[in-house]
Amino acid sequence: MSTTAPSVPELRVLRRSGFSPSRFWDQISIYLPVLIMGLLALASYWLLASTPELELPAAARPPTHEPDYFMRRFSVKVFDPVGALTTEVYGVEARHHPDTDTIEIDEARIRSYNPQRLLTVATAEKVTSNGDSTVFILEGNASVVRQAGPNAAGEMQPRMEFHGEYLRITLKPEHIESDRPVLLIRGRDQITADVLDYRGDSRVAVLSGRVRAQLAPR
Repeated sequence: MSTTAPSVPELRVLRRSGFSPSRFWDQISIYLPVLIMGLLALASYWLLASTPELELPAAARPPTHEPDYFMRRFSVKVFDPVGALTTEVYGVEARHHPDTDTIEIDEARIRSYNPQRLLTVATAEKVTSNGDSTVFILEGNASVVRQAGPNAAGEMQPRMEFHGEYLRITLKPEHIESDRPVLLIRGRDQITADVLDYRGDSRVAVLSGRVRAQLAPR
């Protein structure tokens, strides 16, 4: 069986059909940007779908009463600008509580000098101080002893002692108070009371409740 060449009319039909490889690729190139954009969109969607979500930062946790730092068998000294010792704190252990911004000191002893260099010594089984060290709460065998000497006006002041199971001390101005039985010793005089309110700026002590006084002869 022989194959005959196409006649001239058949060649014309092929040419009229318009099929040409170059024209085919020209038409495809028109839609190529659209196809590429579609592929990029699909790729972006796939990346977003497969990428794990970022974890949101955890909300700030409120401070707790658990100590965030502590010291053991410590001694802290504070000096004034000219190098003179103003305060010295000893303790078996100290703990800082972040929720109340307080420091608790076990078996504490605090030595403090006023501008006239008169020494005051405070001791207690536990001392609690606020963040700026302006309020001190002494609990358990609490005592505050101030040595005798001249005050800011040059007047001689007798030795003073405060003893009790609870003493609350506020500085600037000096204020010592207690709602529990206390013993106040001034010079050779001794007074016991249920409630104490002493103000250092006026040097006046208000004692109430069951008050008993033992005054030395003048």
